[in-house]
Formats: sequence, structure tokens, C-alpha cells
Amino acid sequence: MTTALVVDRTADGQVFSEIRTLTENECPTGGTVGGGDVVVAVDYSCLNYKDGLCLTGQGGLVKSYPHVPGIDFAGVVVTSDDARYRAGDRVVLTGWRVGELYWGGYTTHARVKADWLVPLPAGLSTRQAMVVGTAGLTAMLALMALERQGLTPQQGEVLVTGAGGGVGSIATALLAALGFEVAAVTGRMAIAESLRALGAGRILPRTELNEVSKRPLERENWAGCLDSVGGVMLARLLGQMRYGASVAAIGLAGGADLPASVIPFLLRGVNLLGIDSVMQPFTQRQQAWARLATDLPFDRLEPIVQEVSLSDLPALGQAILDGDVRGRIVVNLNT
Repeated sequence: MTTALVVDRTADGQVFSEIRTLTENECPTGGTVGGGDVVVAVDYSCLNYKDGLCLTGQGGLVKSYPHVPGIDFAGVVVTSDDARYRAGDRVVLTGWRVGELYWGGYTTHARVKADWLVPLPAGLSTRQAMVVGTAGLTAMLALMALERQGLTPQQGEVLVTGAGGGVGSIATALLAALGFEVAAVTGRMAIAESLRALGAGRILPRTELNEVSKRPLERENWAGCLDSVGGVMLARLLGQMRYGASVAAIGLAGGADLPASVIPFLLRGVNLLGIDSVMQPFTQRQQAWARLATDLPFDRLEPIVQEVSLSDLPALGQAILDGDVRGRIVVNLNT
């Protein structure tokens, strides 16, 4: 038996969600997520933008109903048919289209493929893992990519766009903890003090970057950038990067089109790095989680963490799509 938040659809196409107690026979392929070989008792999940789309039936992510969303979860192995995991192991899962194509983490028990799991590093709790979730993993993968391009704290300010969101807030705290000067961009200046508490040294209103420049090159401002906005803002900031600097592109909240010039790439040697966390190989995931366990200042993040239960998620699903959620929403499966 498992208790899950199930999204379903009526005969006339209306999407709704409700908490259900399910038997193994009511779960797809005997309770599996994609034919899995490890059963995990889920302690915590979290709320991401994709979860909002799945909870509300938008974006075309859910291909069949009923469906259990939740693209991330962390918990304890109950049973395993794979030699890499044993009962009692603490594990985390992010990505692999879980919660989209496959049933996800908004359930007390999930059966998944062993290849999709990562052992939790020592000292990292299952709750902390979901404070991190896909958002934090993406932020760390982006930082690691920038470091491979030579970024160090001594080179100057690093720009974080969408700093009030899940990825941006974790990126801000992470960079500041590692000694980087952080300039945080937000459309909600009311949260400026919260961003400073995370470690941002400078707060920029979104309006300063959210329009197309008439010039392909502007003043060289930024030593690096983690951009979760894309669109016009990404096009604009490319012309403001220092010579040889890199931008890690991690989102498209501002749109998928990129109205940019090639001039920053040709005359300043700017690098645009695409960051994918969904299908990231195991070794890179393991390295990123190990870094998060040691480098991320969880005490700075706790003020922007809200813990909720399954019953709170239907309303929050629409709220995150509307931009009314900031920081991190952690879902406690034991309440």
C-alpha cells in the first residue's frame, strides 16, 4: 500500500488531484516507475516548476492519467534487486523524466530503476537533499561547468539571474559561501534583503537587463553568470561578459528564443554553456552531490524553506507557475 497525490482527468478533460491510498495492483506495472528494481520509502520530495505543470495538466508533460507527479525525492531503500543498494541505504533521485513520463515522488513508496538513484553523501539528510533537489543540483552542475572554464573568486562579480527562484537562490548562497562576489537579478525587489542574507553583494532589478540592447557589446561587467531566465535577458548579458568569460544557461523563464548577436562570441571569446540535469550521468551527479554536501550553507537557506504536506500541493502547483513561490518548498511525506 502507498499513499500518493494522484493527478487525474475527468471524461471531459478537466484535470484534478486528490490523495489516494493505492494497492500495488493500482500502480503502473505493479507499482514500478519504468520497471524499477529498488523500492524506496520516500521521506521528502519538493516542488519545482515542472511539478506545477504536472499538477495542473499544463505543458504536455503528463502523457497518461492517472499520474503521480514529483520529479525529485529522497528516502530510504526498503528492498532492492540490485547489488548496489541494500535495505536502509539513504538515496536521492532527480530527473530521468520521473514525475513526468513515470510516476514520481509524491508518494510514500516508489519503485525505481537503480541507475536513477544516487547514494546520499555522509552528513546530508533526506530533508536537506530536498532543500537542494533538482534546483540545487542544477546550480552545482552550472558552477562546476564554470569552474572547468577557469572561473575563480578572484576574477570578479558573478551574475545570477532569476535569483529569487529555487535555482537562483541556491546558486547565490553557494557562490557566496565559496567566496565569489554575487550580483543577483530579480523582478521582486521586495526580496532584496533575503537575497543579501543569502550572500548577494549587489541586487539588480530585472528591468536593467530585460530589454534588447542596440549594441552587441557593452561594458565588460561580469566574470561569469548563472542564467535561469534565457530569452532577452540572456541575449543582453552576453554583451556584458568579460573577455573569455562563460555563461551557464540553466533555464528559460524569460522565453526560449535568443535574440542575440554572435559578436560577443567572436570578439570577446564568450562561452555559452548549456546545463542539463535531467539525463546527467551518474558520475557527474555523484560529484555534484558530494560538493553540495560540503559547500552549500544550509543555514542560509533555511529561512527561505517552507515545509508542506501532500494536501498543500494542489494550490501551490498553480502558485509556482504564477511566480508566487520563492525559495524552496519541501514536501514531508511523513505528515
